[in-house]
Amino acid sequence: MTTSEEISFRISQILAEVEKAIVGKRSQLEYIMAAILVPGGHILLDDFPGLAKTMTANSFATAMGILFKRIQFTPDLLPMDITGGYIYDRAQNNFVLRKGPIFANIILADEINRASPRTQSALLEAMQENQVTIEGTTMPLPDPFIVIATQNPIEYEGTFPLPEAQLDRFLIKMPIGYPSRADEKEILKRRLDRKSEQMHLKPVASAESLNEMRQAVEEVYVEPDLQQYIVDLVAQTRVHRKIAVGSSPRGALALIKIARAWALIQRRAFVLPDDVKQFMHLALSHRIILEPDLWGVQRATSDVIEEIFKSVPVPVV
Repeated sequence: MTTSEEISFRISQILAEVEKAIVGKRSQLEYIMAAILVPGGHILLDDFPGLAKTMTANSFATAMGILFKRIQFTPDLLPMDITGGYIYDRAQNNFVLRKGPIFANIILADEINRASPRTQSALLEAMQENQVTIEGTTMPLPDPFIVIATQNPIEYEGTFPLPEAQLDRFLIKMPIGYPSRADEKEILKRRLDRKSEQMHLKPVASAESLNEMRQAVEEVYVEPDLQQYIVDLVAQTRVHRKIAVGSSPRGALALIKIARAWALIQRRAFVLPDDVKQFMHLALSHRIILEPDLWGVQRATSDVIEEIFKSVPVPVV
């Protein structure tokens, strides 16, 4: 049986390895690590180009020693380019299955909103049920299976906004943010020191150890009062005057799952209200639709979520 000390050591090893490539983003890396510790912990990285979103996904896959595939989403991408399909093999005189890049542990869906809705929908079954259906045949995906998608908020021309059903399947949506001046200088220094574009990270975990860590998350305790607190927070999104469409129950599940993972990262066997607060914005911002008159207001979603958080009494745990 893996002890909590061994799990904490593994997590710190993974984060330390990723930080060899990603400078000055410890909090963001911990959030991503928390999502990865949850089955179905898919992540949407929403930020400007050039902020190491792709490198972050690749670095986590390398550090965890699991299979990584990158899919560049473009307007002409087809569903079978993701899932694969049957092709005719002349040598065998029959149709054989050629699996697509989705058959990996971590999938980087790069610029996901550049593909058509039809192509985006190829990920729906995979993200929800960890399987794909090709020509009527259902096949399981590797375990663990994680989608890390990126989209650039400033590039609207030639893009297709993700539908609510697709957004709802991401556990969290988060930005990366610009580095500080000191961190940016460190990025330059590391590039000059290694004299190469390539970064050489080493695996410090495996698919088996990641599944063990996920199982440990299932042992983290959540008090009934705290469960009710999460329900009240999500329910408030459905009645708030500035919100047209509130969060589905999947939002409550996302909060409780990632709060447990965060508690484990913090070396606790129980969840605190602060763990829930930590992920309110990341887990709910993409699950609500504001009233139309607020669509053009900057930070409107963040402000509304903050109002909801302040309106619901925090339980004493």
